[in-house]
Amino acid sequence: MSHLSTEETAFLKDKAKQIRIDILKMITKANSGHTGGSLSIADLLTLLYFKEMHVDPANPHKADRDRLVLSKGHAAPAMYACLAEKGYFPKEELDHLRQAGHMLQGHPDMKHTPGVDMTTGSLGQGISAACGMALASKIDKADWRVYAVLGDGELEEGQVWEAAMYAAHYKLDHLTAFVDNNGLQIDGPITEVMSSLPIGDKFRAFGWHVIETDGHDVEKLHEAIEEAKSIEGKPTMIVMKTVKGKGVPEIENKVGWHGKAPTEEECARFIKQVEAE
Repeated sequence: MSHLSTEETAFLKDKAKQIRIDILKMITKANSGHTGGSLSIADLLTLLYFKEMHVDPANPHKADRDRLVLSKGHAAPAMYACLAEKGYFPKEELDHLRQAGHMLQGHPDMKHTPGVDMTTGSLGQGISAACGMALASKIDKADWRVYAVLGDGELEEGQVWEAAMYAAHYKLDHLTAFVDNNGLQIDGPITEVMSSLPIGDKFRAFGWHVIETDGHDVEKLHEAIEEAKSIEGKPTMIVMKTVKGKGVPEIENKVGWHGKAPTEEECARFIKQVEAE
């Protein structure tokens, strides 16, 4: 199993800071968007785009590319920040989040945004699409892999569990999914709204290989992804313990920041907090 070098770890941590700053800037400029849940997956998406996935920004539809499905589509700003940083489109596009006539809508749109592999937003549907992609890879005996990111509140959708059953039944070992287990959803703590705990045990019961780890530790995440690649005959679920609003201590673990945009004054203050981390 390969490990990240000290240089790679430092690079990814610095890149994740930039992604968080871009998330804050674009949501503030749009005065609309999901701040908390975008920040909580910044470390994961940075790792996927800048280390793990085989992708080519110059050829976004390359047949043998790895696929990423953001099933929790409302966290699109995190994906957009990574796509722009990776070179799929000019970073100036981030200034037009959620604006009519521009490509970066409130949820990912595969028809208009380079690098987006699946249009998502209706919770539960993204993981189902990822299963279909993984089955195609398996049927074709291809090497490309599929990654899917779910929210812990999203697990309340019954369609998620149909997909979980499907993935195990068809032995989709090209599929690695992640749960952003930050413990909060739009209406409050997941334990009060509709508890999905224990998450890992549920996916094990459905026939998945399960890894539980720190969603903000890129070294541990890398090790989990490497382990997932070695698993044969079953899909892997990586349950990530995360902090909603991670990187901005002022808003961490505060449910009110699920779908709230910062003011310009707050944004400037939050960016300083990210830089100081």
